[in-house]
Amino acid sequence: MTRQGFLVGQTEMLVRNEMLVPGEVAPNFRLTANNWAVKSLDDYAGRVKIISVVPSLDTRVCAAQTRHFNEDAAALGENVVILTVSADLPYAQRRWCAAEGIDRVETLSDHKDMSFSDAYGVHVVPMRITQRSVFVIGADNRVCHAEYIYVIGNEVNFQAALEAARAAL
Repeated sequence: MTRQGFLVGQTEMLVRNEMLVPGEVAPNFRLTANNWAVKSLDDYAGRVKIISVVPSLDTRVCAAQTRHFNEDAAALGENVVILTVSADLPYAQRRWCAAEGIDRVETLSDHKDMSFSDAYGVHVVPMRITQRSVFVIGADNRVCHAEYIYVIGNEVNFQAALEAARAAL
């Protein structure tokens, strides 16, 4: 199933699958870490997860989103993990994090099969990228907060995501 859902310039792009809603159980995932290890939701069991989804780290707004969450991570404590997901290759994610000094956010890649993107309703099919969004998943793996951004250059509501993460602790 695809839906209209992401505006790039003047073109509305199709996004695969439905949006997640608060209260439902978050889908498990298999994403590739910067060292090519496979990560799943189970790897973060018992912790609150902020999943920041960006089209590509090599763009201005995506870079700013990741830097913003990296700065906020320290204040959230050890019971919260912040993950940034994109379809960028793990090599590119690792290079970008090193160049930007990103050390508190874990970047994960959906480049292999876009299965995370399909499950979370963020797969922008024509471009094979991820729709900008942010999810807060409680320690019980229930979705506490879900925000999907319609226009590619717009930012997520950082404050709402951080408040949802604090409330989930």
